[in-house]
Amino acid sequence: MRRRTCLKALAAAAGVSSLPAAAPPIQLHVDLDVDPAKEKKLVENFRNVFRPAISRQPGFVDVKLLKLRKALAGPTPLPYRLLISFQTEEQRQTWVATNDHQRAWPAIEENLRGSKYTAVLYDAD
Repeated sequence: MRRRTCLKALAAAAGVSSLPAAAPPIQLHVDLDVDPAKEKKLVENFRNVFRPAISRQPGFVDVKLLKLRKALAGPTPLPYRLLISFQTEEQRQTWVATNDHQRAWPAIEENLRGSKYTAVLYDAD
């Protein structure tokens, strides 16, 4: 995480010997069943609507949109995965309740087949 590295560098420059250990962030993995005819629109909406909206939220750490290349083991997952990371689950839930989220999520969801997605929450380490 770049933020943690920057904070450590700032602390070192200021002569602070150590920072309190930060709790690991949370990650939400959202697997998306994207309509193949709407893949280009999904990527555009992610870059131009969703990522800018989420990145200005308090506690935001990172967001990525992954496209499945190949399943190496187990069942084949859905073709896209949205990785969302916040410092805490409470901050992620606060983001979900914002007007920004109410505008940004439909820009993603409109490209899905039948609004199909799965969401799994993880503690990162």
